Amino acid sequence: MKHLLSAANLSRDDALQILDTAAQMHDVQRREVKKLPVLRGRTIVNLFFEDSTRTRSSFEIAGKWLSADVINVSAKGSSVSKGESLRDTAMTVAAMGVDGLVIRHHASGAPLQVTQWVDAMVVNAGDGTHEHPTQALLDAYTMQQRLGDLAGKRVAIVGDLTHSRVVRSNLILLRTLGADVTLVAPPTLMPSGIANWSAAEGFSYGYDFDEVLPDLDAVMMLRVQKERMSGGYFPTPREYTVGYGLTRDRLRALPDHAVICHPGPMNRGLEITADAADEARSLILDQVSAGVAVRMSVLYHLLGGAEA
Repeated sequence: MKHLLSAANLSRDDALQILDTAAQMHDVQRREVKKLPVLRGRTIVNLFFEDSTRTRSSFEIAGKWLSADVINVSAKGSSVSKGESLRDTAMTVAAMGVDGLVIRHHASGAPLQVTQWVDAMVVNAGDGTHEHPTQALLDAYTMQQRLGDLAGKRVAIVGDLTHSRVVRSNLILLRTLGADVTLVAPPTLMPSGIANWSAAEGFSYGYDFDEVLPDLDAVMMLRVQKERMSGGYFPTPREYTVGYGLTRDRLRALPDHAVICHPGPMNRGLEITADAADEARSLILDQVSAGVAVRMSVLYHLLGGAEA
């Protein structure tokens, strides 16, 4: 595997290998000295055309802890702001002899297109509303650490599914790992063609959050992406919270062993209340910590060789 563009690029064995290596990288993360020499002499450029805190920072830390030289390029302050195209930007950076590009872009399919222009390794760090494969890997890793093998585990992904790139990657990867996945959203935020998609991929979907809660092993709340919305997808924030927010009352209905995830950033008080976000069963900060370990594992497997 030369690139990681989609969760669909990963077989079950591929995914488990990355997750197993991530556990080793997580041990490194806990050391006082966190450096490994495996990518010494390699150069990775983070090309981010959208704002990011968690993803960009964790890829930067991951590369540096593997001893790679890491350079950050954002749209603001680069030639992109002068009108340079994605093609010219990618080819210009690649011409400098870099080994890998980590790309976040507002257009779905942009990282795939870049692979047609450059020889460097490409990792999709989020493309439009399409996919975010390393987020799915870190979510699976975090749940696996608490719940064990995800095969047969019941996971609900709840919220703004229409505008989310996380949902597609998580759905693909969780199904690859054998989990039973249910998508829950108001009708206005449920992806079009959901019935055909559900039948083809073997997952379930519904509009009643309270109905699925008592049977879950994990619930993943998704951010309401107001910046991608034009028009009214729900009458008021309060009404959304009442119908689809993880509230104090819904926490009581969630099984005691079930865990709570959120890819962040959170809209506290909208899709998730402070009670839920700060609950003992919440893995939200664990997801952030896992992000570095998982991205170290991905960079290692793509650039560093087969042996850990």
